[in-house]
Amino acid sequence: MNERMALSKRIPLFLLRLLAMGAALSATLVMLTSRDTAQVFGMKFEAKYTNSPTFKYFVLMNAIATGYTLILLFVTYKGSYGRVVLILDLVMAMLLDSSLSACLAVGQVGKNGNNHAGWMPICGQVPKFCDHVTGALIAGFIAAIVHFLIVLFSLHTSLNLFMPKT
Repeated sequence: MNERMALSKRIPLFLLRLLAMGAALSATLVMLTSRDTAQVFGMKFEAKYTNSPTFKYFVLMNAIATGYTLILLFVTYKGSYGRVVLILDLVMAMLLDSSLSACLAVGQVGKNGNNHAGWMPICGQVPKFCDHVTGALIAGFIAAIVHFLIVLFSLHTSLNLFMPKT
């Protein structure tokens, strides 16, 4: 009976981690391939993710989340290691959230510009780049939500909140 209960806790967590890894990997790959060229006032410029430290941070955090989740797919952890993994899951969720928030702010400026600062929107000139960034942000948002669900699930299972004490 105890083995069946342990398996019923591991399967949903495995599926959540698999979904989180897929979303983070997708966000990384889509952002890495974001590139477009435009001519403005007779000058040619290229928009790519490496032009912004925020986009680099987003790629780095999603790549780290992918690697971290891949490792945890194949490692079993019990006892006090479960609590360490819970803390690492929480840290990963917060890093993904911070990178996503920063990218959303930069993306908003890229799409709408900023009249107060005199910045013009660029998405009209490089739509392919903006579409890639939007896709990466959507995948990153899914990864962040799933990592938050992993934290909740891990917290529930490590603390045994609803299990009677025997």
